[in-house]
Amino acid sequence: MSESTAFRVADLPQNRATTFELRPDVDVLKALAQDLGVDDLRKLRFAGEIRALGKRDWELVGDLGATVVQPCVVTLDPVTTRIDQKVRRSFIAGMVHPDSEEEVEMPEDDTSEPLGSHISPQEVMVESLALALPQYPRKDGVSLGESVHAEPGVAPMRDEDTRPFAGLAALRDQLDGGSED
Repeated sequence: MSESTAFRVADLPQNRATTFELRPDVDVLKALAQDLGVDDLRKLRFAGEIRALGKRDWELVGDLGATVVQPCVVTLDPVTTRIDQKVRRSFIAGMVHPDSEEEVEMPEDDTSEPLGSHISPQEVMVESLALALPQYPRKDGVSLGESVHAEPGVAPMRDEDTRPFAGLAALRDQLDGGSED
């Protein structure tokens, strides 16, 4: 994707918002789907505005909408997901870039970034989409199930056997039953 959608901070008006709307074409959607590791990216739209935040800082707010196709983690069948999300980024003047050699504390607000010479809604769109993708997409009604394996002649261990208080409950039941005798 090109930097043509980036706004030069020095050219942004201080007294009013600058609006933007991005709707990548089919070729860009295919390339982006490949970069993100998804099967298909059918629709993508990012619209919003960039506005001054005080005298030196800037804020980008927008709405991200996308239709993504990913393989189901259980069956590998295609799973279509609709993503609709509000996005907000603050670009702070004087904030130290995390890649610098200087030691910095991680800010609590993960929507803040150091202000550079340009603000790119396109970069924010791609990053926000990557963060919004389902990590483990599953087809409706499909569950992972349980796989039980053991050597021949050995009783397999099930999920219930690994629960720390399952043995205590069985012991309690034995003690309760033994006290009545």
